[in-house]
Amino acid sequence: MFETLKNAWKITDLRKKILFTVFMLLVYRLLCFVPTPGVDTTVIKQAIEKVPLLGFINQMTGSDLSNFSIMAMGITPYINASIIMQLLTVAIPKLEELNKEGEEGRKKIAQITRYVTVGLGLMQAIALTLGFKTNASGGFMGLITIGFCLAAGTALAMWIGERITENGIGNGISLLIFAGIISNFAVTIGGYIYQLFVDASLFPIGQFLAIILVFLILIVGVVFVDLGERRIPVQYAKRVVGRKMYGGQSTHIPLKINASGVLPLIFASAIMQFPGTIFAFFPNSNLSTWWSNNVNPMTWGYQIIFALMILGFTFFYSTISFNPVEISKNMQQNGGMIPGIRQGKPTSDFINRISRRITLFGAFFLAFLAVLPTVVYVIFGVHLPFAASSLLIAVSVAMETMRQLESQMLMRHYKGFLK
Repeated sequence: MFETLKNAWKITDLRKKILFTVFMLLVYRLLCFVPTPGVDTTVIKQAIEKVPLLGFINQMTGSDLSNFSIMAMGITPYINASIIMQLLTVAIPKLEELNKEGEEGRKKIAQITRYVTVGLGLMQAIALTLGFKTNASGGFMGLITIGFCLAAGTALAMWIGERITENGIGNGISLLIFAGIISNFAVTIGGYIYQLFVDASLFPIGQFLAIILVFLILIVGVVFVDLGERRIPVQYAKRVVGRKMYGGQSTHIPLKINASGVLPLIFASAIMQFPGTIFAFFPNSNLSTWWSNNVNPMTWGYQIIFALMILGFTFFYSTISFNPVEISKNMQQNGGMIPGIRQGKPTSDFINRISRRITLFGAFFLAFLAVLPTVVYVIFGVHLPFAASSLLIAVSVAMETMRQLESQMLMRHYKGFLK
């Protein structure tokens, strides 16, 4: 990785892109410390400690929600809008037609997503302000001011992410999330170092070493699974069109082990924390007391339900994003076939069977990754400073950014056959 960065730095064009990316990420992190006017942050921090869902959102935004800066919601409304548009593309024929139109259709969908992001950001900002009761002035104009400031922060974060994607290295939206996650991890490491050297406490040394060890093991596992894929061989028959012969080459269909990414983890985490969020508004009820005692994150029942929901969401996402019948039809139209498998339905059944096996392994890996921090805490008493979704996002974004950097270096070093 360091050799790749060193070689990329020598190329003027790539050096400018790297500097632009770092500069925009620095601007984003500085904006995360700009306070929202008319907000009482002490009330927010108390509410986040009581409501599990808000703690999850705070972790994904790099603790910006607890500070309630103008970037308090971060890029979360954009992610929600993208997921909504992705689901609506399957459900609404007009959006499906736009998606099939190519680059122009995707640009129109991206434009609609931006408008949906701003609308969701404004509604979410006002709802958070009312729910937290953080409007210091208590008036209608103060509420509107806070709402517009947070919505503007979301729009600005979306703009920064798009600029990084166009003029920098990597996916801008993913890098903004990556920056928030890394900032949280850096704060935790800084706390351990402070206890060790300032408070002269020797107790955190064992915890610190255990966290580093588990962290390295998980990184290796995430990298292994993220790079893993099953390649289904495809042979295309030769075709004669006029005086030219086409086809005859061999290729493959790559099926990634973890094609669903981090979405099952995010969906399952949000749903599991939703009942606790509702019960937090009724702390004295019998149902709230039973839930906090029997279905809290430290119980085995909670972890089993959490793992089962991850399995379900992984297969659900695989079903809506991967269509073996369409792949089989495209192969048959272009004269392709899998060796030993007949064209048509046998091909689609074969691809579907392989896809389910790979999805099952990926789902079990995500479930293991999700319950591991709790298991480590219950057995060894060590609290890991990162969630499974955070680690998976951070490692995946770092690997994808390095792949894009390597591909751009390859394009600039390719001389062609004339030289």
